[in-house]
Amino acid sequence: MKKRDRAGLAYLDELIEEIAVDANGEDEQLWAFLQALEDNVPVPCEATVIGEPVQVMKFGYDGNERRGLTATCRRADGAKHVVAASEVVIPLSMQGGRYLAAYRQWMGMAPFPHGARGKTRRQPAAAPHLDGPLELVVLSVKQKAARCRLLGSDRTFTFRAGRLWEVAPGEIAVVRPAKQWTYAGNPYLSGVIESTRLDARALGLVPLRLEERGPWDPAEHYWGEPGDPIGKWAKPIAARGKRPMFEMEQVLPGADPGNFSDPIIESNDSKDSGDRAGAYKMLMDLCQADLRCLDAHAHLGNLVFHGRPRDAIRHYEAGFRIGELSLGEGFDGVLPWGCIDNRPFLRCMHGFGICLWRLRRFEEAARIFDRMLWLNPTDNQGARFVIGQVRAKAAWVDDR
Repeated sequence: MKKRDRAGLAYLDELIEEIAVDANGEDEQLWAFLQALEDNVPVPCEATVIGEPVQVMKFGYDGNERRGLTATCRRADGAKHVVAASEVVIPLSMQGGRYLAAYRQWMGMAPFPHGARGKTRRQPAAAPHLDGPLELVVLSVKQKAARCRLLGSDRTFTFRAGRLWEVAPGEIAVVRPAKQWTYAGNPYLSGVIESTRLDARALGLVPLRLEERGPWDPAEHYWGEPGDPIGKWAKPIAARGKRPMFEMEQVLPGADPGNFSDPIIESNDSKDSGDRAGAYKMLMDLCQADLRCLDAHAHLGNLVFHGRPRDAIRHYEAGFRIGELSLGEGFDGVLPWGCIDNRPFLRCMHGFGICLWRLRRFEEAARIFDRMLWLNPTDNQGARFVIGQVRAKAAWVDDR
């Protein structure tokens, strides 16, 4: 065995001990490995099973010690299969690859199957320089650390700092670095957050697609009875005439409509059952997988809206600004609520407007609600009922 491979195996032994040190018995150790994979492998992720490319959707354990952990995988043709997790190969260059290798070694199997160290393996990214401030794109925030990407690069690492509750996924944090290190094959960085900002255009994201859904005709809609004060808002919109109607692409990592699997619904179920921490983690994992998951931003805002509006507005605005990248300058189309994939963007927009109102930023709130009416004139979210109060600078009242 090559010296490099012996060192790698010894390293995995240390990782195995770290994962299973407090577990008694094989069953508890399997649960410990499941927790380690869930914490360190962002899903969905690219992998192979017997050389065939797949997407790993989730890991699980059904209590069968002989089989061990399982992995739900989706092939390129959309077919979904549950296989033993030991059959899955994630490149070591990817986050979590070493955890899966440690699990295979613990199972008594070759930790690095043939091809796992092939030519496609990427070299570890160079560590960022520590001689000045760094700009980090925040991907997700956990209790003591944030997963970040260096702005203008695809290099990701875990960032540790105080006051992490002051950053949200999609924001750019300017940090003063203090220390960098590698643990379990993953790069870490510590430092002090000097400032944050929201600049969706700088994130380097691919804008969500807009699919045309035909013309929107105001003549086909009911605008209220003559003299109805609520109907006054509709006159300029109706007078504008027909406009193109669009549906915005919805990104929802891990969703499987064929099996009625929806991470947003699962997160809401966790919240409703009292597991707010579990709901929070699910939503953060969605943001880490793809910052364009607008519904994750909206529901993160919902989680803290009633108690912490200054935190909620950051989540709502991040989702709104990322979705806004698809509209460009001078967008004059309609994004109706009836096209369901528009709803995550409209939820972010509505939450952003309500928070602006609640924080007494009346002029900004009025502009958001007015734009909502132009984008979704059927107004399923009720902007027409509050825009008059906002323009009159009436205080927001919690009328749940």
